[in-house]
Amino acid sequence: MVHTQKPTPSGFQRNEYAEAQLQEIIKKMRERSNIYKEKLNDPVLSSPEGSPTKEEAEAKPEEDHYCDMLCCKFKKPPLKKYMEHLQLPETIDSYTDRRYVGWLMLVTIAYNWNCWFIPLRYVFPYQTPSNTIYWFAIDVICDICYLCDLLIFQPRVRFIRGGDIIIDKVETKKFYHSTVKFRLDVISVLPFDILYFFFGFNPALRVNRMLKHNTFFEFNDRLEAIMEKAYIYRVIRTTGYLLFILHINACLYYWASDYEGLGSTRWVYDGEGNMYLRCYYWAVRSLITIGGLAEPQTLFEIVFQLLNYFMGVFVFSSLIGQMRDVIGAATAGQNYFRSCVDNTVSYMNTYSIPRLVQNRVRTWYEYTWDSQGMLDESELLEQMPTRMQLAIAIDVNFAIVNKVDLFKGCDTQMIYDMLLRLKSIVYLPGDFVCKKGEIGREMYIIKQGEVQVLGGPDGTKVLVTLRAGAVFGEISLLAAGGGNRRTANVVAHGFANLFILDKKTLNEILRHYPDSEKLLMKKAKVLLKQKGKPPPGPPVQQPRGLASLFGQKQETPKLFKAMLGARGKDGLAKLLQLKRQQDAEEAKAEAETKPKEEEKMSEKPAASSVPPAPKSEPKADAKPAVMQRATSKESLIISMSPSPRAGEGEILKVEIKESQKK
Repeated sequence: MVHTQKPTPSGFQRNEYAEAQLQEIIKKMRERSNIYKEKLNDPVLSSPEGSPTKEEAEAKPEEDHYCDMLCCKFKKPPLKKYMEHLQLPETIDSYTDRRYVGWLMLVTIAYNWNCWFIPLRYVFPYQTPSNTIYWFAIDVICDICYLCDLLIFQPRVRFIRGGDIIIDKVETKKFYHSTVKFRLDVISVLPFDILYFFFGFNPALRVNRMLKHNTFFEFNDRLEAIMEKAYIYRVIRTTGYLLFILHINACLYYWASDYEGLGSTRWVYDGEGNMYLRCYYWAVRSLITIGGLAEPQTLFEIVFQLLNYFMGVFVFSSLIGQMRDVIGAATAGQNYFRSCVDNTVSYMNTYSIPRLVQNRVRTWYEYTWDSQGMLDESELLEQMPTRMQLAIAIDVNFAIVNKVDLFKGCDTQMIYDMLLRLKSIVYLPGDFVCKKGEIGREMYIIKQGEVQVLGGPDGTKVLVTLRAGAVFGEISLLAAGGGNRRTANVVAHGFANLFILDKKTLNEILRHYPDSEKLLMKKAKVLLKQKGKPPPGPPVQQPRGLASLFGQKQETPKLFKAMLGARGKDGLAKLLQLKRQQDAEEAKAEAETKPKEEEKMSEKPAASSVPPAPKSEPKADAKPAVMQRATSKESLIISMSPSPRAGEGEILKVEIKESQKK
């Protein structure tokens, strides 16, 4: 079959490349259709999609579970969902898994029980045969926590080896067994409680439970990492350290009193009142060196008191220093803010800055600190790697920048790079963001707040109010020639937080994204064309009558106006007057020189052997002669010179100069 090609209609230009691509697509679609036809005809061939299995066909959607309570019916997840959530994974990420932090808290409670009550039960007579069963039951619960941590949780904790996170359960178990922590955990669960059958229920046999201190410190680190205000927990923990040391000192004092004999001397405990509170009161006064205590009598009492004083000075000073560091770290940002404000106020007072300006500066400091918690966000982000900075910038600012029409269609990575270069600035109510007539070198993106565009004859009329997500000043970035001036005043209406992107930064980014640069240049041309259109004026009246037969009078060429000194009709009239005076002078001079030439011709011989001298051609650069006038003080110079550019013909020059007086 012969295919006849239809004639191409006039005015339609064929694209051979596009036509070839369409033919290729049609060919591939035909091949695909033939393959599917063969598969439908031949049942042996497998379908491109897997057939559903019997289990999938019989699978039913999960039923909704509802709970009736207090005449209310609400949906609740099934028990299976709870079990899946509580099921432990193969390995545990100790930095992000909150369940692991909760388990560490449970083990820490068991550890603190042993640390506080083992010395108390050993020294003070609080453990009696009547309540031993209760102490023993709590001890067993704590031991179960220790064993679960040793056998279930710690072998699953991931670790880092050579920069890689090991998530294999076998490897994590081997790593845990090779650490010192594993050895201490094993010692802490050794069942020395069996010796109860030989020595009775002596709490001193459980002293090995206090070796599980690594879990306690690990819990402190993980809890501080997830708390918003970690300094609060640090203060509580430091206070707990102080109370625990006083608790140990109270136990030692009661032990020393019992060794010397209760009430045997004025220094020992006399056995009256609440024994623990009386001993704790003595420990506080002794460690903090308040004084007012009874003087020791025996050598044992003197040595004990001296050691107590030495330990009190060392421990108490260490805890006070640690507390100072904790509180100082918690208020470091506030102290830095106050230092900046004080230095700025001192500077303004030194140079006698007006009170109004000082109040605005203080307002800016207070609002910036209250809204951001810091004066400059970039100081915090500079400490992080670039990828983390980008992740934070995307979460915080990408939703705002992505709404900007100017950057729609641009490369996403280009927008990411731009997010890292944006600078955040806070403007106070009434501050000028930009003024009319200024050279624009940056664009603005409103992050928070509102700005007003002012105009009108007096520049106080609100033309438009821009809110969060709006952009203005983008023409300054896209103007190729630069020097683009602002066309209106922009004032902050209330507190406004703006992103600023300057032209230099944008050019550095676009250097690596040529496609986005071309797209922005196209948008720049459209914006500049829209901006350059003159405002619609009144309609031009058409001439009536006979005047409509003639065209509109053309305006005098600007070049001719410039040649005449930009004086318009006055310069043209003067030029015509000078031309008439020059013609009159030429006629007069010709009349005077004609008789003299006739006399010379009569005296000259008829035939001369000397050939006439050839006329020299005037040079292109030679200036024409100036014709002086007796009746005027001005001279007119009219000359023709070739144009320095090829193909432009000659240039007519008309100069009017004042003649020099001799």
